[in-house]
Amino acid sequence: MTLETLAPDAGDADEIDPAVLDALAADDYRFKVWGGDWCGDCQRQLPDFGAALDAAGVPDDRIEDFPVTKGPNGKEGEGVDEYDIRLIPTVVVETAGGEEVARFVEEADVSIAEHLARELADIDVRA
Repeated sequence: MTLETLAPDAGDADEIDPAVLDALAADDYRFKVWGGDWCGDCQRQLPDFGAALDAAGVPDDRIEDFPVTKGPNGKEGEGVDEYDIRLIPTVVVETAGGEEVARFVEEADVSIAEHLARELADIDVRA
């Protein structure tokens, strides 16, 4: 892992809703995380998301982190253009086949894990 801010914050893992953990652990989802250790939003949100992934038992080989830097024309880094990353943190959830099924971008009224769990639950309802 190259994003230090994605290291789990173990202090909050006990407070995570089990339904959120179940949603994150389901279906061999792949998590792609763009962030910057220099970014205040990332420093605030990514440790809790790392703790949620850890508590859900998501193996490291299903989590990819992509450090982002500030460039003269906006965000720069691996996958930034391909995934249209404009704000960080951004988390993209993909199926094992590479289909994007959920996305979190920078800020929501709930944590990253809760936001993604809601989007993933909507997929199950539509299926």
